[in-house]
Amino acid sequence: MHVAKPQLEAHEVARRHPDGHAWLLDHISFAIAPGAALAITGPSGSGKTLLLRALARLDPIDTGEIRFEGQPIDRKRIPHYRSQVVYLHQRTVLLERQVQAALQRPFSLKIHRQRSFSRGRIVHMLQQLGRDERFLDQPVSELSGGELQLVALLRAIQLDPSMLLLDEPTAALDPAATDAVEKVIHDWRAESAAPRAIVWVTHDASQAERMADRVISIDQGRIVNAN
Repeated sequence: MHVAKPQLEAHEVARRHPDGHAWLLDHISFAIAPGAALAITGPSGSGKTLLLRALARLDPIDTGEIRFEGQPIDRKRIPHYRSQVVYLHQRTVLLERQVQAALQRPFSLKIHRQRSFSRGRIVHMLQQLGRDERFLDQPVSELSGGELQLVALLRAIQLDPSMLLLDEPTAALDPAATDAVEKVIHDWRAESAAPRAIVWVTHDASQAERMADRVISIDQGRIVNAN
């Protein structure tokens, strides 16, 4: 039986508390295969977001290693890594004035300049999310917290990374909007011949079961259950 090589690996990843004694992340190890769906659950303050930010190479670690496609992620590899592994903050901040400008902005970055914004594709996904084309002209300053999450999600998946790191992506949404987001992500993963993986941080155990094929629970910075 062929076993796919891990796409992303955390090996003994640890980060100390500023007091120098306790661990915020306590020697965490796991691997994610191409196209896999991993959920990370745990109580508030357990280290879920800290772990996700470490995987995104946004926060430092004190010991251990994070590998992508079998290789450590050194400084030179970070631009390519972040083009393939995209992190969605739980609390989205958009600096652009209108929604369409926010969606277009990633294509101005050097790593994405070979690609172009597809308004038609975005309009299709907006319709799945219960919005119409007029939403693209809406001022960012008038968006609710849930709408900011929707824009951030669309901005990420339009880039078609090989992995999404999702930090409570439906926390500000009602049940109907949550269902729509889950379907958009499911369809986005299914539409591609190339495997697309997700790491989904959630406090909702039922959502973890729906959206992931494996669940890791952490508490006080350490894995307490994995299945």
